[in-house]
Amino acid sequence: MRVFYSCLFYLLIPFILLRLLWRGIKAPAYRCRWRERFALYNIKFPQGVIWFHAVSVGEAEALFPLIRKIQKQHPDAKLLITTTTPTGSARVKTVMQETVAHVYLPYDIPDAVNRFMRCFKPKLAVIMETEIWPNLFVYCGKNDIPLYIINARLSEKSSRGYQKIPSLVHPALAAINLIATQTQDDAERFIAIGADSEKVLTLGNIKFDVEIPQTTIAQGLQIKADLFRGRFVWLIASTHKDEEAIFLEIYKEIKQKIPELLLVIVPRHPERFADVKKQCEQFQLAVVMRTAGDRVFTETDVYLVDTMGELKMLYAASDVAFVGGSMVPRGGHNILEAAAVGVPVMFGPYMVNFKEIARGVLSHKAAIQCQNKDELINSIVALYEQPVYRNALAEKGMEFVRQNQGAIARICEVLDRDI
Repeated sequence: MRVFYSCLFYLLIPFILLRLLWRGIKAPAYRCRWRERFALYNIKFPQGVIWFHAVSVGEAEALFPLIRKIQKQHPDAKLLITTTTPTGSARVKTVMQETVAHVYLPYDIPDAVNRFMRCFKPKLAVIMETEIWPNLFVYCGKNDIPLYIINARLSEKSSRGYQKIPSLVHPALAAINLIATQTQDDAERFIAIGADSEKVLTLGNIKFDVEIPQTTIAQGLQIKADLFRGRFVWLIASTHKDEEAIFLEIYKEIKQKIPELLLVIVPRHPERFADVKKQCEQFQLAVVMRTAGDRVFTETDVYLVDTMGELKMLYAASDVAFVGGSMVPRGGHNILEAAAVGVPVMFGPYMVNFKEIARGVLSHKAAIQCQNKDELINSIVALYEQPVYRNALAEKGMEFVRQNQGAIARICEVLDRDI
């Protein structure tokens, strides 16, 4: 089965490259560094690395505190972080700088996997969340490279899909030393697709161990005082296509009840910055771009953040935060950073990727879920009119995060066996 999978992957490569070209029209970074995706390198990298893989920005952000802990405990260790997306790559370079090696994860074809392994000779492989790559995993098993999946999660839909291809999935799972899942439900799904129950542990979600430096909060408060002065700031974070329009459409209605309202919109993907600006103008709203450096005036309706990596700081600059990817069927995004900063959190109905977190935060009455535009309007007006309620929601959110921390320490203890 794996031979068939590899042949099919080779046949699909021209189409994969065409897709990269297509995505590169709006996001030029997709047109760069293709050689890395085939493990063709021009420079010499360290060998004997502890290798971590995080698909994109969200996984990378969750991984950074774990990386820092390992660097502190093992200062001589050589670390490698791979990502799949340019935004994830940019975040690794910005945050970790020269303290780790970094390349894109190569495609899961035998020759690329072999080149990657020969180049880095990892002594430990750590995969974040949901990635299962048959060739990569089998190579680790054959070469006695300890392989861990950490912060592992598996949806019911993915579980059903994997169960249909056991001859491909089972050998990959057999190569894994340990799967550290976020929840017991995730553990049961991994076992259902063929994982050895003795190699599956529920160690919690490392996203609860989010680090918010006081300097970041201080910078956010300074922005609120200097730039957003006197405005009631509603931050709409990590938005996707068709999502911004929902908030732009209801803005003027809410403005009648909250005269000092300012929408701060942070699109998830940089290639959409220009499109979102056009949308604001189509709704006849006065928009200021962050990179323009312009002041926010009384008549400014929207402050559009066309930068990356500033979300935690901007949470601290806001009065209320709505976490996007949840008003459209994208599965939601991480609400824990906003809660940890101490800002009241809202999100929409589509939270399948963060189902357990959404369920937990709602049961603690530490966030608000809105199903439609009317609920968005009613909720933001209630938060504006009731400061005591707003502050209580923020406090409950911080407490919810604190109560669920500790996964990084547990995962570090497990990884230390092979470091």
